[in-house]
Amino acid sequence: MPGRKNPLQLSYITERIQALFSRSQETTHPLALAEEALAAGDPVGMAFFDVNIHFVGASGLPKMDVVGSADPYFVAKLDDKLTFISSVQSGTRAPKWDELWKIKNVPQHATLWVEILDKDSNSFTDDYIGQFSIPVSSGEQEIRIQDKALKRNRGSFVLTIDLIPSNDPDAHHYPYTFDGPVRFSRHISPTVGRITSVDNRLYSTWKVYIKGVRHFFGDQIQPWNRDYAKARSIFQGATALAVRSVIHSGHRMLYARAATNGFGVLDTPTDVFHLLHGHAGKNGSPGPFAHRIKPAVYTYIISVDDDSLRFSETGATFLVNMASKHALHSNCAEAVLYSGEFHPRPEGGWEHFADDRSDDDVRWELVIDNKSGTYAPDGALLPRVKELFEFNFPGFIAVTFDYRDPALKQSSDACRAYATSKRGVNPEDLEPHAHAGKETLAQRAAAMLHRRSGEHA
Repeated sequence: MPGRKNPLQLSYITERIQALFSRSQETTHPLALAEEALAAGDPVGMAFFDVNIHFVGASGLPKMDVVGSADPYFVAKLDDKLTFISSVQSGTRAPKWDELWKIKNVPQHATLWVEILDKDSNSFTDDYIGQFSIPVSSGEQEIRIQDKALKRNRGSFVLTIDLIPSNDPDAHHYPYTFDGPVRFSRHISPTVGRITSVDNRLYSTWKVYIKGVRHFFGDQIQPWNRDYAKARSIFQGATALAVRSVIHSGHRMLYARAATNGFGVLDTPTDVFHLLHGHAGKNGSPGPFAHRIKPAVYTYIISVDDDSLRFSETGATFLVNMASKHALHSNCAEAVLYSGEFHPRPEGGWEHFADDRSDDDVRWELVIDNKSGTYAPDGALLPRVKELFEFNFPGFIAVTFDYRDPALKQSSDACRAYATSKRGVNPEDLEPHAHAGKETLAQRAAAMLHRRSGEHA
């Protein structure tokens, strides 16, 4: 199915955060100024910059809870085009983030908006601490954090900004281009706490902020598939709203920022390999293959909202009964940039591999497809998917297959066969079913919605 056109759009965080960051309707957007200058042939008015923002830390944050300290994180927005969400710093009123955000082709006169929040693990919403906004200009800055309503002092925030004139002749065609670092967060399903003797990776999802999406995909998006019955049950019909409500609830629970998340940066091939290692065995203890690349198949989407790659193991038990795994990862977005499945394999395939060979002695491939009934992504775009993955994940060669290609099934079957015959993976973990006493994410999300509706009745 051919992709549809996608305008440069807002990154979705929450309606509350969008409201806090909304700008006056009378303010002229810097991109609009640059476009006007381009049309007028004014080179001075078309200035673009590559911006590096180093978020150092904060101090003097207020104590938000009666018991304990604070678990602060922040959400930064560059104008209304790109969003950066930090890691959560646990138990501190003076967090040290030391996180970098690089953006290419930023129009002059851009504005940085930052909101600081306190993670509340017992609620869908987090406590608001304060915010600030500053024009994007070079230098180290210490900014006062204020409560929006009462303008109270809520501490201070330190950051450094470097501006470099853009040398991209097509900067006006690719404004606000995220340029790294490639950061990831790992999230554990809330259902895992109620289940013993599990491999935590089967209850994990990952979000990776990837570079260069607009350069590789342009304005192509993949809308939901109207020919697919499960997709229609989510996006169309009398019961669709109820189905989406459960998926939205599950997505919020699954991708919530928390101090327990794993955070990191993918700079080197070793970083990427580590992300795909089989870290945990039963009961969360290190397994015998904890430092080997795990033969596993992953479900993924690339989000329109924030250019993130989101994925989980396809056999994740907690996703049983969910109407669509791809819709869960996309938060019921009506379109994605791309979606499907992928799996790692040694060059030549798992069927020609043996564990007496070191992972370091093998060239590794990522096999990527467009197997997604919910969005039915266009197979003609797979070459762009290959370029995008290789651009972001050093050390891997990307191999792409249309979901109907017999070679894809052969490679996926070999991956699963190696997992069960050589790595001791339970076949149930590859094709899980709901069992009594094992709560799924759909059940937890539905129960949470029921409780919330009762509280507001």
